Amino acid sequence: MPQNPSLQVLASAHLPVTVAPSVSSPHNDVDYSAAEYGHLAGLPAARTLQLPDPEQTLSHAEAMTLALQAARQGIRGANPLVGAVITDAHGHLLHMGYHRGAGTPHAEADALAAARAAGTDLTGARMYVSLEPCNHTGRTGPCSHAVAEAGISELYYAYSDDTENAAGGAAYLRSQGVTVHAMEEFANASYLLNERWFIAAAERRPFITAKSASTLDGFIAAADGTSKWITGPAARIDGHLIRHRADAVMIGTRTTLMDDPTLDARDANGERFEKQPLRVVMGKTEITENYRVRGLNPPEGVEADPQNFLQVFTHDPRELLDELYARGVRHLMIEGGPGMVGLFAGEDLIDEMVWYRAPMIMGQGKSAVYRLLVDTLAQAPRLQLDDLGMFPAVRVLGNDTATHLVPAPRGTAQEPGERRTLPKLDACHAPEPRLD
Repeated sequence: MPQNPSLQVLASAHLPVTVAPSVSSPHNDVDYSAAEYGHLAGLPAARTLQLPDPEQTLSHAEAMTLALQAARQGIRGANPLVGAVITDAHGHLLHMGYHRGAGTPHAEADALAAARAAGTDLTGARMYVSLEPCNHTGRTGPCSHAVAEAGISELYYAYSDDTENAAGGAAYLRSQGVTVHAMEEFANASYLLNERWFIAAAERRPFITAKSASTLDGFIAAADGTSKWITGPAARIDGHLIRHRADAVMIGTRTTLMDDPTLDARDANGERFEKQPLRVVMGKTEITENYRVRGLNPPEGVEADPQNFLQVFTHDPRELLDELYARGVRHLMIEGGPGMVGLFAGEDLIDEMVWYRAPMIMGQGKSAVYRLLVDTLAQAPRLQLDDLGMFPAVRVLGNDTATHLVPAPRGTAQEPGERRTLPKLDACHAPEPRLD
C-alpha cells in the first residue's frame, strides 16, 4: 500500500492549541488540503487519533466505527459532528476526514481533499460517513456531488440527515450510479453524537453554547461586586475563541448595565478577529448609545459597527431565538449573566456548556446561576462530559480548568424524547441567592 502523508498529519495532531495563520484561508473545497489545516486563525488543532495500520483490512463495521471516532475529533456549533473514512475496494484505509466547524470543509470534502493532496486514485473506492452526505450548497458545496465526482463506487452512512437544508444526499448518489448502504446498526450512535444539534434544527433555533466562569464554589463575583478577574488570561482567551466561532453572543440587560462589556472576539494578542459575532442583548431595558456593546464609540483604531448590535426587547427565550434564527444565526453563545444561564437551562435550551473554574474559594458573592427553579434533586438538569478532539471534556488552562459538557440524552434515534422544562419564575429579575 502507498504511504499516505495525510494520514500521518492527522495522526500527529496535538492537544488543542491555536496557531497563527501561515497560509491563506481556502476559498472552496477544491483548493483545501487536509495537510494545510491547523493554520487557520482561531481554530484549535485536534489531539492525536490512533489510526489502524494501512495494511489492515477493515470490515464495514470497523470502518464505520472509525468514521464515528473521526467525527468526535471535531467541534460543536452551527453544524453537526461528522467523520468520513475512505478505503479501497478491499477495506484498506486510504484517507480520513472530519468537520472542524461551520465554514470549514465537511468531513467528506476533507477526506477527498486529503486524497487529492496525496494523488490517490479513488476509482472504485468506498466511503463511510457517520451522517448521510448533504445535498445542498451552503458555505461549502454539496458533499453528495463531490463524492460522486471523485469516483467513489460505494457509500455507507450511519444515520439519515433529514434536516430541511441537507436532505437528499443518498438519493442523489444513487442517481449517479453510486451504491449506497444505510448501516442502521450505527444509527443510534450517530444520532446521540449530534442529538442536541438535531433538536435545535427540529426546533428551528440556533445551537446554543452557554459559558460560565466561576470560583470553585460557584461564584462569579464577590459580595462587593468585584469580578476582574476570577479566571486567568488563558481561560479568557479560550472564551474569546468560542465567541469567534459563534454567529452571535448574547447577554442580558443587567449584565450590560453593570459590566459594560464590548462582546467582541479577540485573539491572544488582544487584537479583534476579522470575523465578529453579532452582539445581542436580551431584555426590556433599552441599552443607550453610550454603552460599548452598541459599537458606536470603539477604541482608537477600531471602526464603529453599530449594525452588528441587536437588542431583543423580551424576557421570552423563544422570541429571542425566533428573531435570531430569522436573521440567519445558527450558533448562539450565551455569555451571561447568571440569570440568562438559569433561564435557558430551565427551558432545556442549552445544547453545550463550557464552565471555567478558578482555584479560588469565596464563600459568598454572586452565584453563577439563578432564575432556575429546582425544588428537588430529580428536577435538576443533568449534563455529561463531552470529550472531543478539538474540545476535550477537561482541560487545564493556566491555573484554571475548563469543563466541556452537553445535556444528558433525551432519547434515542427511534424515540427522540421531549423537552425537560422547569417552572418559570414570575418575576423578571429573580433575587440572587447566596449573598450571606
